Amino acid sequence: MNDQELAVKIADEAGALLLKTRAMFAGDAGDKALGDQGDRDANIYILEALRSQRPDDAVLSEESEDDHARLSSSRVWIVDPLDGTREYREGRDDWAVHIALSIDGEPSLGAVALPSLGVVMSTLEPPVLPTLTSNQIRMVVSRTRPSAMTLHICEVMGGDLLEMGSAGAKAMAVVRGEAEMYAHSGGQYQWDNCAPVAVAAAAGLHVSRLDGSPLVYNGPDTSLPDLLICRHEFAKEAISIARGEI
Repeated sequence: MNDQELAVKIADEAGALLLKTRAMFAGDAGDKALGDQGDRDANIYILEALRSQRPDDAVLSEESEDDHARLSSSRVWIVDPLDGTREYREGRDDWAVHIALSIDGEPSLGAVALPSLGVVMSTLEPPVLPTLTSNQIRMVVSRTRPSAMTLHICEVMGGDLLEMGSAGAKAMAVVRGEAEMYAHSGGQYQWDNCAPVAVAAAAGLHVSRLDGSPLVYNGPDTSLPDLLICRHEFAKEAISIARGEI
């Protein structure tokens, strides 16, 4: 099994496990214990799968203590076992599983499972972007904490806001043609966006920091605070707004 296939398999099976865990909590939606159990179950499964299949690779997971030995490794799996824990425990669909492989700091491949939708989007079979039929922008933003910068970009570009949970769900909404842009500022981590960025780039979308600089992974600081994923037609203007040039 190659790396691409492994990423898809792990994302899919971790997602199935999370659905099973949530079913066991039927009637207790919103219970913090459900989110904690989901985070724990998915993380254990993913770490065991990677340890079994890629024992020589390093792993950076949201749900595990950071082992800085990864900094000397060329190959680092960057995973978020359950992205959108709040949405997961509330019984919503907009949560995801992120499995990515960074090679020398580049997001070389990834898989994003949307288990409630029965979908795994990946670099194994890059999604085909729908044809752009309008210049009207739909921008996905956080449903709980949209930043002033992203709201400003949307306002200047005359866009419509779509509120959503998981970073993976938001990025895949752009890949799926449900939106044209996902902009974020104010705090994210490498595991929040490595897999979504890999899939979005493979699909042909623009991916960068908000100022247009490249996204670099496996750095000492796990924070990666801002992000732009969008159709190429809108990237230049969005970056100019973020830089304060417009």
